Amino acid sequence: MFTGIITGVGRIAVVHALGSSTAHGKRLTITCPPTYLDDVDPGDSIALNGACMTVTALDAAACQFTVDVSAESLDKTAGLAQPGPINLEKALRANDRLGGHLVSGHVDGIGTVTHFAQVGESWELHLLTPKTLAKYLAYKGSITINGVSLTVNHVEDLDAGCEMRINLIPHTVQNTALGSLKSGSNVNLEIDLIARYVERMLSTDFGVSVIP
Repeated sequence: MFTGIITGVGRIAVVHALGSSTAHGKRLTITCPPTYLDDVDPGDSIALNGACMTVTALDAAACQFTVDVSAESLDKTAGLAQPGPINLEKALRANDRLGGHLVSGHVDGIGTVTHFAQVGESWELHLLTPKTLAKYLAYKGSITINGVSLTVNHVEDLDAGCEMRINLIPHTVQNTALGSLKSGSNVNLEIDLIARYVERMLSTDFGVSVIP
C-alpha cells in the first residue's frame, strides 16, 4: 500500500529489453536521490509513477536500483518504457502517516493532459480520462496521477471521455515529476480505493442481507 505522497524524484536512466518482441517486458535502471535506498532491500516495493514494482537489485552507493516490468504492465501504464524523470514512493509502513489517501499502486487507466499552465502561484492541470473511470471521479474527491495523491476540482462528462481539472500548488510541482508534463502527455491514473468498493457493492446483488 501507498499514500500518494512522493518520497523522491528519480530518473529512468536505462531501459533494457528482456526480449525481441512486444511479448517481453523491460528491465529499468533507476537513479534516485542520495540516501534514498538506505532502508531498501531487494524484494521491497516501490511505486514508479504510481505503479507498484519490485526492486530486483540495488546499488545504494551508486543511488540506483532495477526493476523488471512485464509486457502487461507496460501495456497498461504510461511513462515506464523510456528514460526520463519519475515519481518514487516507498511502500507504506504500519506506523507511517497517511498524508494522502490509500493507494494500491495498481493503475486503473491512462489519462491525457489537455492543458497545463501556471495561474498565479499555482498550476492548472486538465486531464481527459477514459469514460470507464468517469463514475469514480467526483468534485473534491481523491485521484492518483502518476503516483501523486491529488484533489479533483472539476469534473465534466464529454463525448470523448471525462475531463478532470486539478490545481497544483508550487510545492507539488517542485517536488514531483508532474512539472515536466505538457499538453499531450499520458499519465497513470488510480481511482480512490473506497470508490472502487462502493461501486462494486451498489452494482451487484449478492442476495445477502445486512447483519444488524
